[in-house]
Amino acid sequence: MTVPTNPGPIGATPQVGPHLVPHVEPIVDHAAAATAARGRSLAPDLARGIMLLLIALANVPWWLSVAERGVTNAHGVGYAGGDLVYQLISLVAIDGRVYPLFAFLFGYGIWQMYSRQAAAGAPWREARRVLQIRHGWMVAFGAVHALLLWFGDIVGAYGLVGLLVTWLLLRRSDRALRVVAWVLAGLLAASALFSIVSGAVLSTGIAGDMSVMAAPPIDYPTGQSNYLLFMLQSFGLWAVATPLQAITLTVPLSVVLGVLAARSGLLDRPREHRMLLARIAVGGIAVGWLGGALAAMQFAGLLFDTAISWATMGASSLTGVAGGIGYAALIGLVAGRLGDRHGVVTRAVTAVGKRSLTSYLLQSVLFAPLLAAWGLGLGDTLTPLGAAGLAVGVWLVTAVVALVLDVRGKRGPAEALLRRLAYGRRPVAAPMPVT
Repeated sequence: MTVPTNPGPIGATPQVGPHLVPHVEPIVDHAAAATAARGRSLAPDLARGIMLLLIALANVPWWLSVAERGVTNAHGVGYAGGDLVYQLISLVAIDGRVYPLFAFLFGYGIWQMYSRQAAAGAPWREARRVLQIRHGWMVAFGAVHALLLWFGDIVGAYGLVGLLVTWLLLRRSDRALRVVAWVLAGLLAASALFSIVSGAVLSTGIAGDMSVMAAPPIDYPTGQSNYLLFMLQSFGLWAVATPLQAITLTVPLSVVLGVLAARSGLLDRPREHRMLLARIAVGGIAVGWLGGALAAMQFAGLLFDTAISWATMGASSLTGVAGGIGYAALIGLVAGRLGDRHGVVTRAVTAVGKRSLTSYLLQSVLFAPLLAAWGLGLGDTLTPLGAAGLAVGVWLVTAVVALVLDVRGKRGPAEALLRRLAYGRRPVAAPMPVT
C-alpha cells in the first residue's frame, strides 16, 4: 500500500513514495488535507442538484404502463409526434448519461469525505472504516428504498461499489487509479465493439429468425395493484440488479474517475481548470450524445433488427461515462462563471445537491403513490411528455423542501441519519468555507 508523501502545492497531483508506510497513529494524509482545505465548493453541489432533475426524467418512464417496452430502455414502443421526439431526445441526452454522472460525483464525494477526516488528523484506517460503514448503510438504505417504493434504486449499487473502491483503491496512487480506469474502459470498449459487430452481422439475416435473440419481457412491479406483491417484486428485481450494476463496469469506472478528479480539485477550483473543463465538456458531451444517438436510432427502427436492440447497449454505456463527466465539467464551468453570485435559483439547486440522498428518496415518495397501480395509477394514463412534466414538478417540490432546510441551516433527514449511523458520536470534521 502506497501513500502520498509529497503533496506539493494545493491541487497538485500527489507524488507516491516507493515504500510501505509503517503503522504509526495518527497518520495525516497531506494530499487529502490539501483537498479538504479547499472547503465546500459550489460546482459539486450544483452538479448534484441538476443531476437529480435528470434522474427524475430518466426514472419516470419506468412508472408508465405500456403494452411494449424497449428491451434495453424504459421507453414504451408505439408513440408518435411530440412523445416520440421527446423519447429520442431522452435516449440521446439523458438515458445512460445521468447515472454515470451520479457515479462520478459519488466518487468525487468519497475523496472529499476522506479528505476532511485526514485534514482533522484522523488515522487513515479509521477514516477508511467510517467510509466503509457509511457505504454499508447505503446498501441498507437502498434495500429499504427498493422494498417500499422503487425497484430501480441505485443507492445500494453505489454503496456496494463504494465499499470496493474504499477497500481496494482509496490510498492508491493516481497512476494506479489511472491504470484501473484504463482497464475498465478497455473492457467496456471491447464489449461495445463485440456487441455492435455481432448486431451488424446478425441483422443481415445470416442467422435466420432474429426473434430468438430477443430478451424475454420483464413483468415490472409498477403495474401491481397489490402493495404487498409490489414490495416482493420490487425487492426481488433490486436484489438482482444491484450486484449486476457493480460488476458491469460503468459505475466502477465513473467512481474511480470521480476520485481522480477530486484529488486534482477539478470541480473545487473550476476557474483554475477552465480550459481542461472546457475540453472535457465539449469532448465528453459530444461522445456521450453520439453513443446515445445509436440507441435512439435503434429505438426508432433505423439501426439493426429490433429483436437485437442489445447491440447498441455497450456503446451507449461506454459513451455514457464520457457524457456524464462532460455534464459535470460543463456545470463546473457554469459554477466558475457564477462565482459568489448565488441567487435564489442557484441556492435552490445547490440545496438539492447538498441533500442529494434526501431529494432522491423524496422523488420516490412522490412518484410511487401517484403513478403505481397500488396508488392513484396515473402511470396508466400519462404519455411520455406528460410524465416528463410530472418529473419536473416532482423535482421542483424537492427543490422547495431543500431550500427551506437550507434557509434553516438543517441537513436533509436522510443525510442526518446516514451521518449518525456512520459516525456515531465521533467528532466529525466539517468542511471549511470556500474563500
